[in-house]
Amino acid sequence: MIFHFSSETGEKGSIFVIRERSPFAEMIRTLLPILIGMLTAILLLTGWLLYRYVTRKIIKPLDALRQSAEHITDGDLTFRLHSSSRDEVGQLVLTFDQMRRQLYDSVQLQLHYEENRKQLLSNISHDLRTPITTIKGYAEGIRDGVANTPNKLDKYVEAIHTRASDMEQLVDELLLYSKLDLNKEPFSFEQLMLLPFLKNLIEELAIDLDNEQVEVSWLAEGAEELFVLADREKLKRVVVNLLSNCLKYMVSHPKRITIGLDAKDGFAIVQIKDNGPGIQPDALPHIFERFYREEPSRSKAAGGSGLGLAIAKQIIEGHGGEIGAESLPQQGTSIYFTLKIFEDRR
Repeated sequence: MIFHFSSETGEKGSIFVIRERSPFAEMIRTLLPILIGMLTAILLLTGWLLYRYVTRKIIKPLDALRQSAEHITDGDLTFRLHSSSRDEVGQLVLTFDQMRRQLYDSVQLQLHYEENRKQLLSNISHDLRTPITTIKGYAEGIRDGVANTPNKLDKYVEAIHTRASDMEQLVDELLLYSKLDLNKEPFSFEQLMLLPFLKNLIEELAIDLDNEQVEVSWLAEGAEELFVLADREKLKRVVVNLLSNCLKYMVSHPKRITIGLDAKDGFAIVQIKDNGPGIQPDALPHIFERFYREEPSRSKAAGGSGLGLAIAKQIIEGHGGEIGAESLPQQGTSIYFTLKIFEDRR
């Protein structure tokens, strides 16, 4: 660049100014505004994305948890929480929903127990009322002189004794069921050879079976030496209850009971099948409930407390096994239970 000037004496002069041009400096001066603009845009975009991420991943799930806590405070446990992420917040949401489900199941279980308690009291009251009314009626007959002959008096006394025995059996079975249900009934397990045990039990009941003209057959091929750990007396009660049900409800001749014994997956399977009237499909899932009676084939006319199968279920489950039933109307009923096979027989 050239700068012209004049001195005080009037002389004219010129100054030449030479500077070095830097491409890098020029590039910096050109790109700096663009870089600042891009940096500002990146910061704004990053802030917006971070806000969206925090809102979606943290704030919304936490707000859902807050609303869920308010629902629980109001006693509402029917809502559901969903989480689409697998991070810590997502795991927290899933854990909270699992807690909600457990609370809901606990409340439903308590309501079920309360309903069962009411039903139990109703059934006990109903089952005790009938024999008490009968005893009262016969006692009043004796008091009023209706039983005016020795023969009538003996009949009245026998009827009173029978009803009192029914009440005693009901109370005993109810007490046993309550102990089993509360896990307060001790089990005395011992090594038991299953097939001889079942055959000895059938021999003990031979008189009753003969009186009812019942044919008993066995299906136990290959299961002669099955050993189990079992409480002998309680297992005997299970089998007797099942056979008693067969005797109560078989009405047509010939009466047949088939006892099967098999082994599968480490369990011995005992099956007792009759050729009675069978059970309706809608009633089959309920036969192991306490005081449940199917009409007409499981009516009170057959007698019993209504606790036999419920007690059998409690005992088998106390042995670590399962009990179930298969039946079709007019094709008989098959009830089976399982017991874990005892391998070490030393």
